[in-house]
Amino acid sequence: MRSLPGCLAACTVALLSGCTTTSNAPAPTSGSELRTASDPADADRRAAVRMELAALYYGRGQYATALDEVKLALQAKPELGAAFSMRGLIYASMGEDALADESFDRALQINPRDADTMHNRAWFLCQRGKFSEADRLFEQALALPQYRDAQRSLMAQGVCLARAGRLDEAERKLSRAYELDPTNPSTALNLAEVLYRRAEYERARFYIGRVNQREDLSNAQTLWLALRIENRLGNRSEVERFGRQLRNRFPQAPETLAYERGRLDE
Repeated sequence: MRSLPGCLAACTVALLSGCTTTSNAPAPTSGSELRTASDPADADRRAAVRMELAALYYGRGQYATALDEVKLALQAKPELGAAFSMRGLIYASMGEDALADESFDRALQINPRDADTMHNRAWFLCQRGKFSEADRLFEQALALPQYRDAQRSLMAQGVCLARAGRLDEAERKLSRAYELDPTNPSTALNLAEVLYRRAEYERARFYIGRVNQREDLSNAQTLWLALRIENRLGNRSEVERFGRQLRNRFPQAPETLAYERGRLDE
């Protein structure tokens, strides 16, 4: 679950047509009015630029700088719901839970049918162990007919349900997410993990195998899960094969250290 949630609003900037005068004065819009920095299109543009920068800094973990950019976006457009949603994500990452909750509240006050904010807040609640509240909010987002990112919310909801110990429901949500996007390695990994916990080892092997067959997608976590599945199936040679890959590719990873110590059930 690491990619940045898609919570930014698209903004359209109206472009001025070419002007034949050599004057440095602002181009006229209509009648006697002149185009200035207070015009709506310019406010949209400034807010959009600030939101792009906020997303960039947030993705780098530079939360204070990202927060500054969100504040500037809100100066340009005080009722920009996407900015409050982004502010909620930033505050959550900074451990400021009350401020994060307040920001998500404000975003949903501005746009009560904003599925992206519902998703962001649901994941925030899941991370705080509020699984039932998170599940209800995921369902609300998924019920919106205009929502175009159902796979993302289904995967996050499945992970949340698994954390709550509701493995049957988690499998259904993750399976649906996989049907919508079978190329997403995070979905395959989480589905395989749930199946492993349910002792459905052959099915778990199928999904994690889809990830590990590509070296650019596999990592210590995916190899470790495959190793534990093979151990449960009694395939010692496969356990050793995945163990060698862990040693060679990720010698300092916690999963490799657990393998070296024989802690295959962790």
